[in-house]
Amino acid sequence: MRIHPDLFYAKILLFGEYSVLLNSMGLSIPYTHFNGELNFIGDDKYTDRNFAKRSNRELFKFLNYLIDNSDKYDSLLDLRTFENDINKGLYFESSIPESYGLGSSGALCASVYKKYGINPIGNSKKLKNGEIIQLKNILAQLESGFHGKSSGLDPLNSYLKVPLLIYNQNEIEQVSLPGKKFGEDSAIFLINSQKSGNTEPLVRSFLKNCENKEFLALMEQELIPMNDQCIQQLVNGNADSFFTELGQLSKFQLTNFKSMIPENFLDLWAEGLNSQKFWLKLCGSGGGGYLLGFTRNYSTTKGLLLEKGYDIVTVYENEK
Repeated sequence: MRIHPDLFYAKILLFGEYSVLLNSMGLSIPYTHFNGELNFIGDDKYTDRNFAKRSNRELFKFLNYLIDNSDKYDSLLDLRTFENDINKGLYFESSIPESYGLGSSGALCASVYKKYGINPIGNSKKLKNGEIIQLKNILAQLESGFHGKSSGLDPLNSYLKVPLLIYNQNEIEQVSLPGKKFGEDSAIFLINSQKSGNTEPLVRSFLKNCENKEFLALMEQELIPMNDQCIQQLVNGNADSFFTELGQLSKFQLTNFKSMIPENFLDLWAEGLNSQKFWLKLCGSGGGGYLLGFTRNYSTTKGLLLEKGYDIVTVYENEK
């Protein structure tokens, strides 16, 4: 994977959506297919000026939030230079779909911190855990301007540009993932729901539900152990155990997160579970955007989904 220093990539949280808010493990990877970078209107003759102007207006809104909360952000960002550049036409040139669970706001926050951060922490692969956690907390603070509450994992992944194994909110490791151990035709893919999602109300609803003791117990006693087992088996390269755990997690989400799954995908989700040809799970907060899929037989699964008319994007595919 070729990494460009000026680009900030989409992220895919393979495991940990919602549960990371309860301090579960998480596994996040950069997705170079979609990316963004800060630019100025007029610097690139190929710029979509309508998109650039809209993005510039969104940066103004973000700036106003930062200024309104300047007691928190004055020491993090050079707000005066940021404001001057916005007035000069700064915008975020991005191919990352918005409200699709791929971290579009995270990539934006990562790029702003990189360019306007006061003594910013570097994005070296040699960062110690304490530095990674400090960086995550800073980026979470910035992204809270978009979502009300942020784990900081989206902008952290975009900023560091490597897979991240999240043990908990205070321990994160930069890792590489095994591939061939899962079979030559194994793959991770995305299915486009053709519908945008909205993270903030879904996260707010989840946290509200967690005030219910029974719901919280279900998350802590069932969801988190399944989630953590999937991550551990994947990172350790245990293919059979991984897909067994993945099936349980997929079934759990279909039963308990049904309101976050687009209704027209419920049957397909169940079909994957019943056939065991593929397994679906939420990608990000759900409600729309992309669904995340895993399979041990991508050639067959891809043909099946394309035949049904689904829009598929490959995330990772082992070569035969």
